Amino acid sequence: MLANLTDKQRRELVRIAVALVLFGVCMAMPFDALFGESALLVSFVAFLVPYLVAGYDVLLRAVRNIGHGQLFDENFLMSVATIGAFALALLPDTDAHFAEGAAVMLFYQVGEWFQDYAVDRSRRSIADLMDIAPEIAHVRRDGGFEDVDPDEVEVGEELLVKPGERIPIDGVVVDGGSQLDTAALTGESVPRVVESGAEVYSGSINLVSPLVIRTAKAFEDSMVSRILELVEDATDNKARTESFITRFCRYYTPVVVFGALAIAVLPPLLAGLPWGEWIERGLIFLVVSCPCALVISVPLSFFGGIGGASRQGILVKGSNFLEALSKVDAIAFDKTGTLTNGTFNVVAVHAEEGMDDDLLLSIAAHAEAYSNHPIALSVKEAYSGVIDEERIRDVREEAGHGVRAVVDEHVVYVGNDKLMAAGEVPFHECHLTGTILHVSLDGRYIGHLVIADVVKDDAGQAIAQIHASGVRHTVMLTGDREEVAAAVAAELGVDEYHAQLLPQDKVAQVERLIDEGQKLAFVGDGINDAPVLARADVGIAMGAIGSDAAIEAADVVLMNDRPTDIALAIRIARKTMRIVWQNIVFALGVKFAILGLAVAGIATMWLAVFGDVGVAAIAILNAMRAMR
Repeated sequence: MLANLTDKQRRELVRIAVALVLFGVCMAMPFDALFGESALLVSFVAFLVPYLVAGYDVLLRAVRNIGHGQLFDENFLMSVATIGAFALALLPDTDAHFAEGAAVMLFYQVGEWFQDYAVDRSRRSIADLMDIAPEIAHVRRDGGFEDVDPDEVEVGEELLVKPGERIPIDGVVVDGGSQLDTAALTGESVPRVVESGAEVYSGSINLVSPLVIRTAKAFEDSMVSRILELVEDATDNKARTESFITRFCRYYTPVVVFGALAIAVLPPLLAGLPWGEWIERGLIFLVVSCPCALVISVPLSFFGGIGGASRQGILVKGSNFLEALSKVDAIAFDKTGTLTNGTFNVVAVHAEEGMDDDLLLSIAAHAEAYSNHPIALSVKEAYSGVIDEERIRDVREEAGHGVRAVVDEHVVYVGNDKLMAAGEVPFHECHLTGTILHVSLDGRYIGHLVIADVVKDDAGQAIAQIHASGVRHTVMLTGDREEVAAAVAAELGVDEYHAQLLPQDKVAQVERLIDEGQKLAFVGDGINDAPVLARADVGIAMGAIGSDAAIEAADVVLMNDRPTDIALAIRIARKTMRIVWQNIVFALGVKFAILGLAVAGIATMWLAVFGDVGVAAIAILNAMRAMR
């Protein structure tokens, strides 16, 4: 533990240890036997030494803050309470409380040190986790490789990444083959095999063989920079609970200060009760009322939850989104790329009479030549010939419908039944289950292709886990055909589905679900689904590695393609919120109980120390559970 401390923490620990030793000596010293009538004065001076060693900085901060108009803070509370404990000896018929005054300051500083250690450990755990930015890049220049700062590398330059080194900038492998550890990005422990032509992302560790990579982005736009920025900004977005605690303490502190003053002054003035007894009660009230347990433990709980999620490849943009995720009772999913692999394959080619299957596939592939949609890519992959781009012109994509193009001076439509209907092309359905891609040539229907997507291995398990976590309603939204959507929904156990939706239709469905009073999360790929991600209460981007649009649009970013991570993210959010509310209820419950005892004259200054430092320490230890 000592090896992990900062220099400041070591100095503070030494100071506290010295004060504890001096305090122990004072407690063991028989002042009355040794000093007789001077015992009170000597004990005052003796206990003042550990008090000042431990708390001089608290006194200085209190004075400085008062000068800046910041009167009601914990430094002020501790200063007034402890100075008051020493001053009680000046009142007649009142026992000296030098030991309690020194103990309050000493144990307050012990609590502050543990708070600082806990916060530092939480921050360092995230810093270690996100320590994925390489300090140098081996860039090819002047016939050799030169070591430069990654910021100085330009797009298109070639980098050498040796085994054991992190990839500094996103790019494409141009020479070599190896395995990459992507755990820092995705939380996935299984190495990823890459070879020439493969896309690679900064922050990944090269495990086996040297790789030469051509950079595709500037360093500040690379995955590693985006993730670091995301995590750094996460603490800026406060949850409503966290903001409430901040506002609560802003009003709570002056209320208890004036409450303590009333307890100390009004009974002696109005009822002639002993000044010493009621001032002591007021001082105990002040010590107990210090809100540090809430001020530290609640933000620390959220910070721990965000850090714990990051270890699993789940990036949460702020504690407000973590809190919102914990309240989700309905989840809507995009189908393609979220619940299915998104890797389409042509499983059947059905040409009309008089049309050859190979010619049908050739016409469709040429029409889809310029599209990067997964379905278009599957058509081009299925075509074994060479696509001649000189034969193609006037390509126009119809969002959610398909594509129109002129191929060899013939107008070709390739798309769903809505595209055929829009072009007034008579068509017929297929008996096979899958995405049907209809093809027309100059207004004549010439056949269709059957495209199939595969459900992800853990998608069914994910839906079951999501239901088990307390989410009451699951909905699948897709642009695919009715029968395909029905088959996938039935296989996975999704409660409700809607098929053949355009992007604006998905937004309308999400708005309908929200209007029904459901707290809704939407899970999509972050590129085509950006409008829906933004509209939902919580937008979750799935498999976002390599996707800038996902990181921009979503509130929660899952860095891999595992649907089960959705349920994991919900469990982390709910565990974090349980810890937050445990701390709030425990801290306020204990404090109000001891405050009541203080007013009744039952609580002692030692009990007040537990009510402040003890409660804070327990709340902090509880908050640190969120990091696991």
